[in-house]
Amino acid sequence: MTYVDIGIKLIFGLVALLVVTRLLGKKEMSQLTPFDFIYSIVLGGILEESIYDDKVSGLHVWFAAAVWGIMLYGIEKASKKYDKIRIWLKGEPSILIQNGEFMVDELNKNHLEMEQLRTMLREHGVFSLREVRDLYLEPGGSISMRKYAEKGSLTPEMIGISPKDDSLTFLFIDEGEINESILEYVGKTKEWLCRELEKERIGDIKEILYAEWSETDGFFIKTYNGDKNGPEKGN
Repeated sequence: MTYVDIGIKLIFGLVALLVVTRLLGKKEMSQLTPFDFIYSIVLGGILEESIYDDKVSGLHVWFAAAVWGIMLYGIEKASKKYDKIRIWLKGEPSILIQNGEFMVDELNKNHLEMEQLRTMLREHGVFSLREVRDLYLEPGGSISMRKYAEKGSLTPEMIGISPKDDSLTFLFIDEGEINESILEYVGKTKEWLCRELEKERIGDIKEILYAEWSETDGFFIKTYNGDKNGPEKGN
């Protein structure tokens, strides 16, 4: 195989990929669904496998990309027309928190741990779950949320006050298990935690789905049976 052959295949492959990508529409990386990710991988694989194969010509690359592109185009059209096909191929948003309540089945279905959820929220500038009223996991893996009104975009300057900064929050209990390393890092003990939980009228740690604590705001606890503390539902 000559350098010319490789160059021709690369040119043919690039043109084919650009054409298919344009036909399938523009999407940001955050909007890609698992299905979109898979077809992108396969398109790249078609080009990669053909470059150094003497039996594959540039026209073969075009043919393979064309067949794959036509199939994808048909699937995209069918997904737009039929909701069942769209949901089956691309998924739909999952409600993780609704009106302040954790949807435990959805969290388990999406294999999300509480610390993973906290990490995703921090990437959106939210450092405590007490701020979140509704939380959605989008098909592409990103999250969308609605905060409680009291935690919204109203700034202190608008009402003439100078609040203190909140301290860091720490996840002490995750799905009925104590995070002993975090307790030790903060300088607290299990005995202290149990005493504090008694004040919140919680006797069994296994009842707790999520419990975070901060120096400024104290505890924010969610049990498997409902809300123990946090923003009022009417907010």
